[in-house]
This record gives sequence, C-alpha cells and structure tokens, in this order.
Amino acid sequence: MSMSHLYGTDGEDGVEMENFEVSDWDLQNEFNPHRQRHRQSKEEATYGVWAERDSDEERPSFGGKRSRDYSAPVNFISAGLKKSAAEDESEEDSDEDEKPVKPEEIPKEFVPKKLKTGGNFKPSQKGFVGGTKSFVDFGSWERHTKGIGQKLLQKMGYVPGRGLGKNAQGIINPIEAKQRKGKGAVGAYGSERTSQSLQDFPVVDSEEEAEEEFQKELSQWRKDPNGGKKKPKYSYKTVEELKAKGRINKQLSAPQKELSQVKVIDMTGREQKVYYSYSQISHKHNIPDDSPQQPLGKDSKPQGFALPELEHNLQLLIDITEQEIIQNDRQLQYERDMVVNLTHEIQKMSEVLSHEETAINNLSKVLEMVEECERRMQPSCENPLTLDECAKIFETLQDKYYEEYRMSDRVDLAVAIVYPLMKDYFKNWDPLKDCTYGTEIIAKWKSLLENDQLLSHGGQDLTTDAFHRLMWEIWMPYVRNIVAQWQPRNCGSMVDFLDGWVNVVPVWILDNILDQLIFPKLQKEVESWNPLTDTVPIHSWIHPWLPLMQARLEPLYSPIRSKLANALQKWHPSDSSAKLILQPWKDVFTPGSWEAFMVKNIVPKLGMCLNELIINPHQQHMDAFYWVIDWEGMISVSSLVGLLEKHFFPKWLQVLCSWLSNSPNYEEITKWYLGWKSMFSDQVLAHPSIKDKFNEALDIMNRAVSSSVGGYMQPGARENIAYLTHTERRKDFQYEAMQERREAENMAQRGIGMAASSVPMNFKDLIQTKAEEHNIVFMPVIGKRHEGKQLYTFGRIVIYIDRGVVFVQGEKTWVPTSLQSLIDMAK
Repeated sequence: MSMSHLYGTDGEDGVEMENFEVSDWDLQNEFNPHRQRHRQSKEEATYGVWAERDSDEERPSFGGKRSRDYSAPVNFISAGLKKSAAEDESEEDSDEDEKPVKPEEIPKEFVPKKLKTGGNFKPSQKGFVGGTKSFVDFGSWERHTKGIGQKLLQKMGYVPGRGLGKNAQGIINPIEAKQRKGKGAVGAYGSERTSQSLQDFPVVDSEEEAEEEFQKELSQWRKDPNGGKKKPKYSYKTVEELKAKGRINKQLSAPQKELSQVKVIDMTGREQKVYYSYSQISHKHNIPDDSPQQPLGKDSKPQGFALPELEHNLQLLIDITEQEIIQNDRQLQYERDMVVNLTHEIQKMSEVLSHEETAINNLSKVLEMVEECERRMQPSCENPLTLDECAKIFETLQDKYYEEYRMSDRVDLAVAIVYPLMKDYFKNWDPLKDCTYGTEIIAKWKSLLENDQLLSHGGQDLTTDAFHRLMWEIWMPYVRNIVAQWQPRNCGSMVDFLDGWVNVVPVWILDNILDQLIFPKLQKEVESWNPLTDTVPIHSWIHPWLPLMQARLEPLYSPIRSKLANALQKWHPSDSSAKLILQPWKDVFTPGSWEAFMVKNIVPKLGMCLNELIINPHQQHMDAFYWVIDWEGMISVSSLVGLLEKHFFPKWLQVLCSWLSNSPNYEEITKWYLGWKSMFSDQVLAHPSIKDKFNEALDIMNRAVSSSVGGYMQPGARENIAYLTHTERRKDFQYEAMQERREAENMAQRGIGMAASSVPMNFKDLIQTKAEEHNIVFMPVIGKRHEGKQLYTFGRIVIYIDRGVVFVQGEKTWVPTSLQSLIDMAK
C-alpha cells in the first residue's frame, strides 16, 4: 500500500518524505472554527491509516493548502451563486479569518428561485417522472479506469437506476439540450426548458413577483433623480404621546424607586461622570467629541454639513421641551384632582354646616326651655314650677330634641332643676302610711333620666346616671328614717311599702335597703326572740319577707332551729302547740336540715310515747297512738315506719298471739285486726314493711285456725279467716294496680301536655314543666335581675336564663349547667 497520502514526495527522486513546515494556511486557519476539514470516509473511520486509498483520494499534506486546479471543468451549484475569480482572489488575499456566508446576508434579489419538488415527487417515489430512459450505459467509461466513482457512490448508498439524494430525488438522465430557433438572446424565443425539466422541476412563476423583481433590478441601474441625496426622515411625537410617557414613568414600583437613588459613576468616556440614577444614564445625550471618530472607509464620503454642537444643543432643547410638557401635564392633572377634592370638601363642609346650624337652633331652643324652668323656680315667681310640669318639659326635650337631650349632662340638669322639686314633693311623706305615694311620678322620671345601659348588681355610678343619684340622695333618706323607727314584728306595712316600690327603685338601692337596713333589724329581733315566752310566733313576722329576701334569710334559720330545739327538750307529744310552731318552717328549711331537726328533737319523743302505749283488746286507750300518728305529715314516712316497727308492731303481734291461744272469738279478732289497720293512712300501709307486718298477723291467724291441736273450734272460723286473708291480699293487689294505673295516666297526661305545648314552648316553659314533674318550686324573684335577665328560684337554687342556657349562682360567678344537673342539685 502506498503511503504517499501521508508523506510528501520529492519531485526528483520520488522519495517519500514527511513535510513538517508550517505554511501560511496553517497560521491563518489555526483558530478558525469554520475552516475546511478533511472528512473521513466509512473505510477510513473503520481502518484508520490502513484503509485502502486510490490516487484520486490523496489527502492534502501538512505543509500547506492544495493549489487550485483551473483546468477542471465548471461545477454547477444547485442553490446560491458562484463567486467570480476576482472575488475569490480578494478573499484569499485578505488577512481576516474566513467566515461562512449566512443565508440571511445574501441579498434577496440575488437568490435564485427554488424549484418545487413537492408537486410531482414524494419521498416514497422511486424516481422522477421523466426518468424513463435506460441506464444500462450509465458510467460505461469506467471500464477503462479503476471505477472509483461508482464505488464511492455505492458506498454512500447509491442504487443504480435511481436519483441521488437522501430520498433519491435527483435526476437520473443527464440534462437535455434544447436547440434555439434563431440567433436571438436567451429567452427571446420563450421558455427554453425541456419537457423532462418541466416534469421533474415544476416552477410556479408569478407575473407580479417577476415584475417587482424586474423593477428592483432596474432601479439599481437608474440614476437617482434627486442627485443622490436622500430625503431625511423625521420622527414626530405628539403631545398625547409625551403625556402618556410621563404617566408611565411616574408609576414606578418600589424597587425602581430604590434603583433611581443609586449613585452611578460613568467612566466610559474621556472624563469620569457621576449620575444619581440609572435613568440618567439611559437618557444621557450624545455629546459631540465624546466618542472616538470612526475612520472613513473607501466608499464612505465625508458629510458636507456636519455640526455636532448644533445637533447636541437642538437635542437638549427638544428634551427640555418634552420635560416641560410632561411637568405641565402633571401639574394640570394635579390641579384638576385638587379641584375635585375641594368640590367634595365643599359639599361635606356644607352638610356639616347645615347640621351644625340645626344643632345650634335646637340647642338654643333647649336653652330657652331650661332658662324658663329656672325662672319659674325663683321664689318670687307668680307661677312656680311643679314636678308634673317639669316632667312634661323633660318629655318634650326627649321627644323633639332627642340627640341634644342625650348629649347633654342630664345629671347636672336634674340636680339643678328636678332635685329641689323632688324634695318639696316628698317633704311630708310617710312611707308606712302611704306606701304607693309618688310611685307614678318616680316611674315617669325613671324613663326620663335613667341611662339605657343596665347597671350590674354589685356596682353603681352616681356621676353618670341622674335617676340613680336622684333616688339615692332624695328618696333614700326618707326610707332610712322610717326603717330606723320600724319594729320588725310589725312587718306588714314595710313589706307592702317595698313591694310597691320594687319595680321603680334601682336594684342596687333595693339590695342596699334589704341588706343594710332590714336584715340587721330582723337578725337583732331573732336573737331576742324566746319561743317559750313570746306569744307571737316567729314565722308570722319572718315568712312575709321570703318573696323579697329569699336566700338573705338563710343566716337566721340556724339560730331559729337552735332555739326551737332548746324549747323542745321538755316537750311531750301530748302538747300540740309544737306542731303549730314547727309546721310553717317545713317548706322554709331545706329538706336535709328539716329531717335532721325532726330526727333529733321529735322522733325520740314519739318513740317514748309509743313505748308507753298499752295494747289491750278489751279496753284500749288510743291517745298515745293518736299523738304519734298526728305527726305523720311532719316527719318522713321512713321515720314513722321505723317507729312503728320498733315500738308498736312487736307488742301488737304478741297480744294477737296470746289472744289466739285462749280459744278466742274469731269475729272479734277480725274486727280488732281491721280496726287497727284502719288507723293507718294509705301512704303508710303502702310501705313494704307495714304490709309485711299485717301479712304476718294474717299468717298467725291462719295457722291458729288450721292447727288441729286444741279442743273446741268455733264453727265457720276457718272460712272467715281464709276469707279475710283473701280479701286483704286482693285489696293489696288492687291498690298496687291502681297506683300503677295512676302513674301511667300521669305519664300519659304529661306526654300529651308536652306534645301539645311542644310547638310554642320555650326554654323557660321546659324548665317549668320539669320542675312540676319533680315537685320543685320554680318562680321568679321579684325585683332581681342580673345583666338585665330575670332571676328565678329553682327549689333553693337561684338561676337565670340567657339564650337557652341555664346559669347557676356559684361562690364567685355564675356557672352554666345542664337541666338534669340543675334538677339533681335542687333535689
């Protein structure tokens, strides 16, 4: 294999030598990325330096460029223009790097028309329409050569009989020649294209496009009628454009405002310049002689009239004028906005002025009315002002001049005008004799002077509420004087007086009267009360205060129970006065305290009385038994049953057994049995223990009758005793069935009542229904409110209802609770 493609060849001896010298071509194209490179064939890429090469594929040596072969035939280019030899020489002589010519840089008029290949050819098409001739003789001259051309084509994928190209879109037959008719120029006798070219490469020519291209080419050769001078192009800016530009520049965002305050040093010119915003750099002027002058080219001509200073000054004037227009537009917009704002301000001020004028007129009229009141209050006035007339004047102020009346200082006004009249009105008043005197006029003044905001129980503000101050300073002294002279045992007049004023007097004043004036008097009177010597019972002058004072009387109950217990130490059940004294306190004391009091002081006395009872069927004394049974409603059923089981039934059954053992008369025993049973109430008889005792007596009588021991047996005794037993047992069953039926009827009535009232029922009605079911007292507390809500007593518990929630009074605050928990606490 020859190595001539890697080494140079000496011309004389033909010795192959490697050429390492650096040529001009190497220097020029060392750093040129677009320089022409040798492309390897497939065989070279596979075998490298051992690839077989022909003499026609000699690689250029390392020493320099291959010289042009001007004897080679002319090559035709399918697209683009073939450069002339002069242009090639000028490019080869230039010292600049070679750069590939981009399609955008070629003038449009010099780009040849592209042939359409999509009309009659598709990628799947085997060949052109015109390629129908035989290709048997194609490349026949290679018989006399090595056939390198055919080999190269076949290596690149060429198939004989098809066209060249990726999609075999090339022509198959050589270009056909067409003989011209005459000796005219090209195109003089029409189109010179053959039928084969028209079929393979159809071209759509537009007459208008051809005419435009012709005119463009023609205009390049014509002389400019203006003598080669081009008209200057002027750009105009309207005032509206400048205004819009000013508005856009004015709307800067926060980061732009920060950047506009940055100090910038410009060192791009001859001298250092300092700018205080980036916008100044973007709008800086091209000052003459600031940039180096560019050297004139060969074809460039010097300007005949060049005055850079004048152009700079004109540009400055234009910029200054633009800024003045923008500033004037902004100032005009600002003035217009100011006019609009001032117009709105004038309207607002006119409304305020009219409102102030109306207020001044109203205040002047109010002042006239007040001055008239002051004039009539003078001692020398012939027509003095009365409390009713003053109330009418205040009603007029409240109705006609409501705003002025609410804003005025009613406390000072009432102190100056109403207080003297109120003192004069109540100067001869005796609350205990005339309880309702002044309630109507005070209720009228309450609606006129009291604030809308409700005061809580624990606090009051005399400086902001004229009515409360009026009641405290004018009405309250009379009450203090009368309470100081009042005797607690004469409670009727005082209770009637407070009941008449409870809806008029403020809550905190009523609380003060009850806590500070009434309760100390009652407490002192209870301490001096002696149940053994006092003829007037204590409940007669304590219980009337229950609706007003409620839980305030709790501290009095403990000393009352203690004194009653001391008085009962020497008491005997035969004395019925104790029951009269204790009976009114049963519903006042709590159930637990009442039961404890009875068990400690009454039940032992009754037990002693039953022990003294002698049961004698022939001569029975019932006084002791009546004394005990008379306390049935006072003591609990369980306590009474315990007394009977312990002190009565053992003796009674013993007498029955002894009577049955002595051949008795069973009719008398039956009457005796029924007589004793009739002495007990149904509630006591329904108790299981009492039932068991009477059933035990029946069993004893049945055993006595059925026993075979003994002598004579009364005829019919066994049947009578059996009948008695059967009758008593049936009565017990009937009584139990009747009780169950009553309970079922009560439940049904309650269910019907609840169903009938379920639609209009509110939460208060539900609580009332539950209280009735569990026998709990539910009633409102007169004159008691908390934050405007009515207080109620649920048993011994004080509650109030707010938006469907029950609040119970705790130690320090009100606690919400459920209805079931409330019922459990009340029980």
